[in-house]
Amino acid sequence: MKIKLTEEIWREGNMYVSHCPELDIASCGESVEQAKRNLREVILINIEETKRRGTFEQFLQEAGFEEEVPGHLLSVRRELVSFTPVEIGI
Repeated sequence: MKIKLTEEIWREGNMYVSHCPELDIASCGESVEQAKRNLREVILINIEETKRRGTFEQFLQEAGFEEEVPGHLLSVRRELVSFTPVEIGI
């Protein structure tokens, strides 16, 4: 089974911050690639821990996940379709 997630990366000073909004989990790294690897590792640790505690189904339900492809793919009810920085005069 797979889970469909969003990976946001932005730069803060010398570091790159990675964030998964669906699970509200964040990590960081000294490069984009390291930030991505670290985020995926933290996500997997969270999933493994909820499975170990027997709260995995509750964890997914609270995050708003449902089966997109039964038995194969989980996704949230909403999907990011556009992300564009916008400048507005104030």
